This record gives sequence, C-alpha cells and structure tokens, in this order.
Amino acid sequence: MTATNALLAPVRISPVRFRSITSKAQAPGPASPTAQAHRDAHFARTHYGQALSPKPSPDAPVLRMLMFGKPGAGKGTLSTRLVNKYDINFLSAGDILRQNIADKTEVGRIAEEIVAAGGLLPDDVITTVVTSKLDAPALQHRPWILDGFPRTVGQGELLDVHLRNKSTPLSLIVNVDVSDEIILGRISDRWIHSPSGRVYNMSYNRPKVDGRDDVTGEPLVKRPDDNPEIFARRLKAFYEQTSPLLAYYASRASASTRLVTLKGATSDEIWPQLEGIVQQSFRLRPKDSSSHSQRVDLASPRREEGKRVAGMPA
Repeated sequence: MTATNALLAPVRISPVRFRSITSKAQAPGPASPTAQAHRDAHFARTHYGQALSPKPSPDAPVLRMLMFGKPGAGKGTLSTRLVNKYDINFLSAGDILRQNIADKTEVGRIAEEIVAAGGLLPDDVITTVVTSKLDAPALQHRPWILDGFPRTVGQGELLDVHLRNKSTPLSLIVNVDVSDEIILGRISDRWIHSPSGRVYNMSYNRPKVDGRDDVTGEPLVKRPDDNPEIFARRLKAFYEQTSPLLAYYASRASASTRLVTLKGATSDEIWPQLEGIVQQSFRLRPKDSSSHSQRVDLASPRREEGKRVAGMPA
C-alpha cells in the first residue's frame, strides 16, 4: 500500500501502516520499514560516543527540531535528556500561547477571545503565536526543540513557509516509533510526581520507596489518562492527526531537513540513536560549557508531555 492510499484508508490502530508512511523519507528508491530502521540504527551505532569537537564546523547546521511519537512513547524523556546534556532550548507551544495571553500581546488578545468562547484557534493564529517566539533575537542561531506544534498539516505548511522566509528552516524531524503493546504496558506501570514532572515505572525505573518520589518523598500519583480506554482513544487520534503530518514532512525531506524514524522498546534503546544523530549533524555545545548563554522558555519536557494546549486540536 502506498503512503497516499494508507492515508485515505479507514483509520486503524496499526503501527505497520504508520511505519509504511514514514519509512519513505530517508533515501531514494523503495525501502522497507525494517531496512530503514537498520540504516538509522547503523548510523547511531557508528557515530554514537564520538566526542564533540570543541569548535564545531561553522558549516554545520543549527538544530531546529520537531519530535513526534505516540502518547507514552517517551518523547518527554528523550527531550529532557537532550536539554539536560546540551545547550538546547525547549519551547512549549502551550507555554508560548499562555504567555502571550498573560502579556496581552495583540495575538494573545485574539487567542484569548477565541479560547474564552470555546473555539479552536485557527491555524494562522496559533502559527503566529508560536513563530513570535521563534523569531526572538535570543533564539537566532540557537538550537531548539519545539513541542506541541504543529498538530495539523495546515499548521505544518504555515510553519514551513515562515521559517523558510526567515532562512531558518527545520533541520530535523524525529518520529519515535514504539509498538502499541509496549506503550500500553508502560503506561499501566507509570507513576508520576506531579509538582516536578518526574516519571517512574514499576517495571524498569522504580522509585526507591514504592509510592514515593525519590527527591521529596511526596506521594506519587497516576495520570488520569493512564488507562487502556483513554489510551486507545488518544492512539486513534494520533494516527488520524500525525500520520498525515509525517507524510507531509516525508514528502519534503531533503539534505537540509531530515526526517528520521527511531525504533526501540525503551527510551534507553532509542537515546543512543537520537544522540548519535544530533551529535554528528549539528552544532551543539555541552550544557556545562554554555552556562553563560541565555535560556529561552526552557520548560520541563516531561511536564509538557501529554499536556493539552487550550484552543488547539487535541
């Protein structure tokens, strides 16, 4: 089945269909999802662990990254590792929207009126909200990860046009591909510390004391949406909304804008693949060597994972 036919077919919660769409972005000619996964994994194994040059090549591109993945796939964990280790700004679309509303900017006032009336923000309005932050002088020539946006093909198109007009196109789109069955088991065992966003799993990342946060000793809780019924609904929405987005980015992948699919059962398996790609392809400084740099809206990715943005499609 071709990518186009897959998008037109009725939505099924099937990772096989999803991978058939995203696997076409990497190289010319036909390539199976398995072959593509081997290529990405080989790249990471080959390059992971090599030291960053103290003075990266001035020709190396700046990291401007989107990360997609099913609910519970580990996007927050992987983003946290990146921003904790490297001088990368984490930008939350939800936080940017709330800040514009709080600051009563022109677009913030428009967004507030729409949200107050119970409406969904039009693509052009939410794109203006997000790009107002991306255009900030403090972010020019700085690496960033954008979370929670875009959510539709229309938003993706508007974001692409804006960034290309500014000569700052996206440089990396990551699809974190974990099987439905593994994620369901993972969320069933997941507990969180709400104030900090710390996440524990009774299968592979247990707290030191069951039911208590390692740092504060406060009680851990279950997220309201960590149950099979809600997960199935969120997964269906993911396939309906994100599959077309990934197909859009696959059709526009190029030497300057790369789309990669990273596969694994845990974040520990996927992390070396992700770090290998960003280490060797982009200008990044270890975080401890850039403490003087200004941080821009560096929220906790784990706290943002799964958070709904008011007025935006869920």
